[in-house]
Amino acid sequence: MSVAPGVGVVHSGRWLGGVALGKPAVFVLLLLPLAWLVYAVAFNQLGANPAQALVRATGDWTLRMLCLVLALTPLRLQFDLPQLARLRRMVGVFVYFYAVLHLLSYAWFDMGFVWVDVVKDIPKRPFILVGFTAWVALSLLALTSFDRAVKWLGGKNWRRLHRSVYAVAALALLHFFWMRAAKNDLYEVAVYALVVAVLLGWRAVRALRARTRA
Repeated sequence: MSVAPGVGVVHSGRWLGGVALGKPAVFVLLLLPLAWLVYAVAFNQLGANPAQALVRATGDWTLRMLCLVLALTPLRLQFDLPQLARLRRMVGVFVYFYAVLHLLSYAWFDMGFVWVDVVKDIPKRPFILVGFTAWVALSLLALTSFDRAVKWLGGKNWRRLHRSVYAVAALALLHFFWMRAAKNDLYEVAVYALVVAVLLGWRAVRALRARTRA
């Protein structure tokens, strides 16, 4: 049976948005990294330095979730997947969830949960200061992610606040860069930087086109 050009893409996009990307399924998928980490800890699969591996893994997954949440809007608009809009808040909460795990892993394994030492350590090391700043910004976004916050702040102010996720992405990349630069391991940094640059560049081009039309 012949299909008109583009119809197959639209129908498959609706199927992906409506079935394969249902909220319960996505919720489980977003928990899989945590499940793997729990398994790896229980069965000693984190290598010679499990503490360092856990800190690194939670940070990596925070950055991956951040890239995912930034990708939802381009995917929704480019491939006609309106259902993806329903997933943005949940994915955003998971960004914060893994960021909290990353912070707790650092506080536990590097500082032994001595919070006075944690507070003293933050301004001493630039990469930790940058990472903590990103975490504070994410905390504000998480605290205002519910519907009442939109009404309380007003739609325009709420959107302005949540655009700070772009600054969070930049800070997260800088944090990641400084961590890896000390070990001269910048390949992954370049990959994430390229992904974030494409996602933010898409938004910049779209905003420029909108202004030109106006």
